[in-house]
Amino acid sequence: MSTVPLQHESLAATWRLPSRGRVGMASLIVAESAIFTIFVVAYIYYMGHDVSGPKPHDVLEVPILGTVCLLSSSFFIWLAEHAIAHGNMRSFRIWWAVTFLLGAIFLGTTAQEWHKLITVDHLTISTNLFGTTYYSLVGLHATHVVVGLILLLTVLLFALAGKVQPRHSERVQVLALYWHFVDAVWVVVFTLVYLVGR
Repeated sequence: MSTVPLQHESLAATWRLPSRGRVGMASLIVAESAIFTIFVVAYIYYMGHDVSGPKPHDVLEVPILGTVCLLSSSFFIWLAEHAIAHGNMRSFRIWWAVTFLLGAIFLGTTAQEWHKLITVDHLTISTNLFGTTYYSLVGLHATHVVVGLILLLTVLLFALAGKVQPRHSERVQVLALYWHFVDAVWVVVFTLVYLVGR
């Protein structure tokens, strides 16, 4: 008879509700996924409807450097998560900084691409349907990258000031979920815009 309470306590110890931070981030990701889905569907629907102006195969180049940087940043933020969970703050700061740097490089390559499209190829958001859907979809993703970089930089500055400690590990993991989401969305955008759409 004494084994029943022990089993109940053991079960309660291993199963617990997720934190408010995780639930909040999961809810945000679901909502953002719905928004991205609308933009992706719009891009697919209007694909090939243009009768004038630049076409995707005429002006788009595959952004290999930016894509490699962004996708590899998911690995480095995972290393940072692992480091802080094990109390290794030096490694955490290094891998977190690398993640920020890779994200910044991605954003820089996007800005460079847009500069070329606008000044050389004369493709703006109002040029044609391709311009409208391209800048809307890629711009939506770039906006999320900017938000992510601001959050990454904030955590990095606090970490360098010694204000981020292993006890903050779960908060770091919640933020990392957002970054992984941004990376996953890019896989969809990259495949649709630069591979299928060209």
